[in-house]
Amino acid sequence: MQSNTIEPMLLSVKQAGEILGVRTTKTYQLLNRGEIDTVRIGARRLVRLDSIKAFIVRSTDGGDK
Repeated sequence: MQSNTIEPMLLSVKQAGEILGVRTTKTYQLLNRGEIDTVRIGARRLVRLDSIKAFIVRSTDGGDK
């Protein structure tokens, strides 16, 4: 049986913070410093999932290899 679930490419700031395990305020600090990329759609600021993954790699031993 195949799974038809699609991984979202864009997340709300709140969802991004939940994935990172930090509060929304800290998430906005990361966004404002340009450490995580965002996309604006209308008034919404959405976080790119691939940017979160890249940030995690850079912030851990994975970025040193």
